[in-house]
Amino acid sequence: MPPTRLPAATWWLILSACTILMLSFGFRSSFGLFVQPLDAANGWGRDVIGLALAIQNLAWGVIAVLAGSLADRFGSVRVILAGTALYALGLWLTAGVSQVWVLNAGAGLLVGAGVAGTAFGIVLPAMARAVDESRQQLVLGIGTAAGSMGQFLLAPVAQNLIDWLGWSGALNAMALMSLSMALLAMPLAASDRPAASADQIVSPQALRDTLKLARGHASYWLLTAGFFVCGFHLAFITVHMPPFLMDAGFDPQIAAWSLSLIGLFNVAGAFLAGVVSSRVPKRHVLIGIYGGRAVAIALFMLLPLSLTTVLTFSCVMGFLWLATVPPTTGLVATMFGTRYMATLYGVVFLSHQLGSFTGVWLGGWLYETTGTYDVVWWAGVALSLVTMALHWPIRETPVTGLRPTAAA
Repeated sequence: MPPTRLPAATWWLILSACTILMLSFGFRSSFGLFVQPLDAANGWGRDVIGLALAIQNLAWGVIAVLAGSLADRFGSVRVILAGTALYALGLWLTAGVSQVWVLNAGAGLLVGAGVAGTAFGIVLPAMARAVDESRQQLVLGIGTAAGSMGQFLLAPVAQNLIDWLGWSGALNAMALMSLSMALLAMPLAASDRPAASADQIVSPQALRDTLKLARGHASYWLLTAGFFVCGFHLAFITVHMPPFLMDAGFDPQIAAWSLSLIGLFNVAGAFLAGVVSSRVPKRHVLIGIYGGRAVAIALFMLLPLSLTTVLTFSCVMGFLWLATVPPTTGLVATMFGTRYMATLYGVVFLSHQLGSFTGVWLGGWLYETTGTYDVVWWAGVALSLVTMALHWPIRETPVTGLRPTAAA
């Protein structure tokens, strides 16, 4: 029997969710464009600014676990509303920053918490719950691609705002724009209402059972360890690619378009990863992605740096950028189902953000220590190869032992 058409309300939910992801990821991916202006305005080194943005990534990961648990219990909308408020406050504080502790609190802790409440860990499970199982990988791919479309659209916008309003005015404008995520969260309330079926209404004991099984599930932890490397790659490039290119003599607009191209090509890469992950083993998709990253980074380091190599690298890395998310979230859903997917994916994502913290902080520290980013680039190649090996033994089978409880 062919699948039925999705109702208009579900399409509206998907559109709203995608727009939230576009805004959340678009603003976050633009912070690398502010590294040099912040350094010039306050005399901070890249290690100081890098630490603040590393705190942002770590806060995102740590708070994502809590946010996912709260979303499972109280619904996605309330979490998105809180995340929006924190996001806007963090951007506003960063706009007038002149002290390091304010930078760490604003661009670091508050923006990180805001992203945790408005990004994949909260929005993708809401999208997955809104459709039947046969469409889940498709909507996960659509949602992931939407985040990248935000990077494509908003990175050049952020650079133009910097040119027009200065770095402080640009951050204030982004703070105002971020508040629109609160309105966009309203349609997601439809997926917050649990379905009245035995496989959807589960007891607190079932959550404890799920977490206990996850702790002893080797494939879950291999997936978690591998996602560390994804975060290392993405955060390092997002934050340090713009100053890396400006050091080499490229115009800031080229740096912005590099980030933008990454976002554009990841629209195709993430969507294709979602489609392919529904047809072939998800671990094979992940192995291919990390292998492609290793080759792309190695060639970028070995070939002479030029506009052609910058744009080509941006396109290739963009295609592989968030393509890891659909197979990773799909593996979590395959292993444990969707009822507590936000919580369980939050744990996996914490590993991703620990990798992000490491990549951003190490990039800034090594640059100030050695005057180059080369060591971190090559570390990314080595970690890709290790991650390919980690994903090979992952088993894509549902975990048994959960005890759903029928609704009263």
